[in-house]
Amino acid sequence: MVTLLLLLAGGAVAGCGGRATTHHKPGTTHEQASGSAGTLLAADDGAGHRLREVPAGGAPKVGLAARPDSEDGWNLQLTVEDFRFTPDSTGGAALPGAGHAHLELDGRKLARLYGPWFHLPAAQVPTGTHTLTVRLYADDHTAWAVSGKPVQATAPLTAAEGGPGGGHGHDATPPPPGRDPGPAPQPTPEQADRTVTVTVRDGRVSPAPARTELRRGERVALRVTSDRADTLHVHGYDKELALPAGQEAILVLTVDRTGLFEVETHTSGLVLTQLLVR
Repeated sequence: MVTLLLLLAGGAVAGCGGRATTHHKPGTTHEQASGSAGTLLAADDGAGHRLREVPAGGAPKVGLAARPDSEDGWNLQLTVEDFRFTPDSTGGAALPGAGHAHLELDGRKLARLYGPWFHLPAAQVPTGTHTLTVRLYADDHTAWAVSGKPVQATAPLTAAEGGPGGGHGHDATPPPPGRDPGPAPQPTPEQADRTVTVTVRDGRVSPAPARTELRRGERVALRVTSDRADTLHVHGYDKELALPAGQEAILVLTVDRTGLFEVETHTSGLVLTQLLVR
């Protein structure tokens, strides 16, 4: 009898004939969690995230508006219904009406959003007419869906030459006539306020990724050594850095906007740290 009960319990954990899935945690690839909300579909969102079907009644909804910023780029506002942003539980099981959003420009992912507001710098948008898309995801990184289609919203965006606001040039002092100021000096690792040192080996991140808290305007040095060639990407800042195999690479970044920004690798899809800027 005891053996039979143990076998039944094991079957319940594994699900209907499948293995038990694991939660996505920083430093691992995206695996679906064992949340019971909705129904997992075989289809995905086009980027490898499976759709999680829920009934239309009470399903999450999202709207998107883009307004030019007076200094640089655009301020984006997400309006949601029957949905709440849950950054503290990202990577856990799918809970009804909870999760985060992805922001895409012409189908290319720009950032993961943990709240209703996001500043999109003009430097991230080429001149021309584009389409912005926001899509809602559960904490386990499955995409909320209704009638087999992802819950998302789009908005047109037109970037003129130089972009809205033209950046923060009004704060700069023009160089004397006839004198080439040359490139602006870049901060060195020694000038950083915080340093995050990470090693990637055999698909694992060491030390285990956590949130790095910073104040707006501080400089952070990201020192990364990967055993395989890859690319470092800082979401929200559109900063990238080549990671040669077996060599330390350093990126020094001034965090000039508040929010939660992920630092991850492109090829292996590993989250190295999250920059929480207040």
